[in-house]
Amino acid sequence: MECTLEGNRKGCTCTYVSCPHHGRCCACVANHRPKHEVPGCLFTPAGEALWDRSLATFLRDQGKA
Repeated sequence: MECTLEGNRKGCTCTYVSCPHHGRCCACVANHRPKHEVPGCLFTPAGEALWDRSLATFLRDQGKA
């Protein structure tokens, strides 16, 4: 699988498009991980719209909490 910034940006579901990490998956994960957060692209559209990237919100969004 080829990974390109342009391809990543097209497939990125995070609505924070002005983020410097948008489309840069490794940088995005590296940004969120130390804060115990989950990147927006892993949430459902409704969960992502909450703008709360906490693990607790992610688990609720996925029906696991």
